[in-house]
Amino acid sequence: MAEKRKLENAPNPDSAKTIRGLDLPQFDGKGLKIAIVSARWNSIVCGSLTQGCVDAMKACGVDAADIVVEHVAGSYEIPFAAQVLLETKRFDGVVCIGCLIKGETMHFEYISEAVTQGIMNLNLKYNTPVIYGILGCLNEEQAKARAGVEGAGHNSGIDWGYTVVESCLLKKKYLR
Repeated sequence: MAEKRKLENAPNPDSAKTIRGLDLPQFDGKGLKIAIVSARWNSIVCGSLTQGCVDAMKACGVDAADIVVEHVAGSYEIPFAAQVLLETKRFDGVVCIGCLIKGETMHFEYISEAVTQGIMNLNLKYNTPVIYGILGCLNEEQAKARAGVEGAGHNSGIDWGYTVVESCLLKKKYLR
């Protein structure tokens, strides 16, 4: 049986003991080719998330040469860029990383909905893992806490890195 490890989560704001978290076996991601599409908008947060994702994939044995990181202007552009990468058939999976922070207008809701639907549709159309790594936050502090910026909270990019490896391995197991 594979050894399991527990990924620590950000502390629960009300200090109650959390039950959240991934119970992970050791994944062997050797040979997987994975792309990341990351937004430049909110770059401090997205950069931290991207680095966490890369670190997690490397921890699973994915070779650095098999990880491609592409950048786009903002989260709205992510589904198109992910589609371009999927069309090449070079990647076993794609991680979409962006950060949306609510402002005073409806823009946040429109972009959130479009990006969410776009990423979901890519999963179904290409039958390939496309990981939803889009933070939807009410303020900058929440975004920093979910990206581990300045030592705050937990870097969700780590979770997405493990998730893409696990999802790719599941596909390889059943859909050769």
